[in-house]
Amino acid sequence: MNDNSTRRIILASTSPRRRELLASLRIPFDVMASEADENTPDDWSPDRIVESLALRKAEAVYGRLADASQAGIVLGSDTVVVLDSEVLGKPVDEEDAAGMLSRLQGREHLVYTGVACLDLLSGARLVRHSVTRVKMKALSPEAIRAYVKSGEPADKAGAYGIQGLGATIVERIDGDYFTVVGLPLSMLSDMLSEMGIEVLTDP
Repeated sequence: MNDNSTRRIILASTSPRRRELLASLRIPFDVMASEADENTPDDWSPDRIVESLALRKAEAVYGRLADASQAGIVLGSDTVVVLDSEVLGKPVDEEDAAGMLSRLQGREHLVYTGVACLDLLSGARLVRHSVTRVKMKALSPEAIRAYVKSGEPADKAGAYGIQGLGATIVERIDGDYFTVVGLPLSMLSDMLSEMGIEVLTDP
């Protein structure tokens, strides 16, 4: 049954990129910061990391809303970059960002994004992930410094974003573009459909 009109989506993230992507689906949603701990054991695989953190973020918001008897879906998401089996998260400073970009330049790497959906009323959950292969251009030290100085790498896994200025440093991708941005919309729409919310429906 399609009950889009009575159930809302709560995005457990303050990421402007995820907010813009979710808005493109034209489904009303609210935003609530998860404030979840994003630390994971060093021996976890990338898919386990992104799925676990996506669920952890959704559960953090779910825990604050579960007693409100509200009909809706809490949505959590997490993204990491993987180079030579090493997980690269968000850079801690500009030097760290430059180091990540120096390692990534001219090479292929994988981007994993996990998505978790939690039903506020039933507690039902779906957790999945998507993977995209990315080839970054060969970059000069000057280009890396200029990109870091733009400020764009600061809050992004692997120290770059494929949208915006970061589009100029990516040579090609093999897979879902939106996985690299941080919210795989096709996979998400399938998950929402399974939970009773249809993205493509008559108004």
